[in-house]
Amino acid sequence: MGYMDKYLPASNATAANITIPAAAAPFDTASVLVLIVTLCAFCAPVFVLFPPFPPRKSDALPVTHTRLGLEPSKSNLRGHRAADRAGSGAVNSLFIYPIKSCSGIEVTRAKVVQTGLEFDRLFTFAQLKSAAGGESGADDQPALWEIITQRAFPLLATLGVELWQPDLDKLRGGERETKSDETFLVLRFPHRRRGAAGLMQAFAAKCLRGWSAVPEDEVLLPVAFPSAADITAKGYTRERVRVWKDTATALNMGNELPEALARYLGVSNRLGLFRIDPAGLRPVFRCAPARETAGYQPVVSFQDSYPLHVLGLSSVRDLETQVKKDADLRDLDPTRFRANILVSGTPAYDEDSWTKFRLTDPSHNEDQSVFHVSCRTTRCKLPNVNPATGIRHPVEPDRTLRSSREIDEGAPKKGCLGMQVTPLFDKPESPESYLVVGMSVEVLERGGHFFKAA
Repeated sequence: MGYMDKYLPASNATAANITIPAAAAPFDTASVLVLIVTLCAFCAPVFVLFPPFPPRKSDALPVTHTRLGLEPSKSNLRGHRAADRAGSGAVNSLFIYPIKSCSGIEVTRAKVVQTGLEFDRLFTFAQLKSAAGGESGADDQPALWEIITQRAFPLLATLGVELWQPDLDKLRGGERETKSDETFLVLRFPHRRRGAAGLMQAFAAKCLRGWSAVPEDEVLLPVAFPSAADITAKGYTRERVRVWKDTATALNMGNELPEALARYLGVSNRLGLFRIDPAGLRPVFRCAPARETAGYQPVVSFQDSYPLHVLGLSSVRDLETQVKKDADLRDLDPTRFRANILVSGTPAYDEDSWTKFRLTDPSHNEDQSVFHVSCRTTRCKLPNVNPATGIRHPVEPDRTLRSSREIDEGAPKKGCLGMQVTPLFDKPESPESYLVVGMSVEVLERGGHFFKAA
């Protein structure tokens, strides 16, 4: 007698005699569904706290640093289309643009230095071109670097730019192997690798940052100008960069850029990322105050011409009423014009006649900043680019600006909107002041303007 015959009842000795009711099946659909839901509920918190994805360099920053700027949901521009109260001019919003022609950072407080707002236009992208304007690598002409902007490469608008500043409270607490007091710049752009790696990237992006997130690559750099030792160790080079008709000395940090970035932007030449050299700032003349008037020689980093740009929100609203809307241009976002200081409560185009103004903190009257209004801002086609999508409208608002805002005899056939300004300091030997949202606007002097081209 076998084992089965000896120890099992006769009724169970053969499989043919075993019958399991359908209701008692161990893996019916309902049970499987309950099991899956239970496992998901158990694993989800662990998955979120300890995601099985390789960390990015910037993931460590929140431990010791705080990101500078406002979230879009808290922007001071949310109600910019509301009517202003007459005679209550005030600073509505402040913006800095760490990388020229890339997305800006809205702040509530900013330090004013000789070159404008702290951190503004410290970096720029540039492409290597031959002196004759052809492709890089030409043998008969020495190559040179030229800045690139949204005018030719509109996808620059979609590059994410963050600044992370050291947080003293975080740095004090706990023992950490690394405690950095540096400010860091984080640059991100959409990029998905091929094959299975790309699928994993997409999955990780949606798990970590929400269902609408897309895969990204990033570059992390210290904002401060590197030491001589770091320049040598990282292989950076000092080079001359053309900024329109001017040139600047800057540090080429292009070896930090992934090759995919140039492909994303559509740059076929060699792409570089330049950090302005503090010893190579560009002096500003033309309409800027002279050294004898300002108490110092006005200078800029990678700004087009002048340290700062101020614009009235009422001016944008008035222009918007004249722009022909379509499916690609439903409204005119003030950020298209890339101003540093956006003011509310002033009549449309009132800033056209300013020649000197003061900003004062209502809660601390001793906190003031004075500015020389150097000239009008002549407009190119860059505002045609939607800053949210990087898509360029074929004609607007450039067409309306040229037809309704050709107001400066020094800039024929150019539309003007906003003003270029130069900071003035009580103590030029210690050139700094501060701006905060809510500061009152006091126009000290008015007069005419005549744009002087480079």
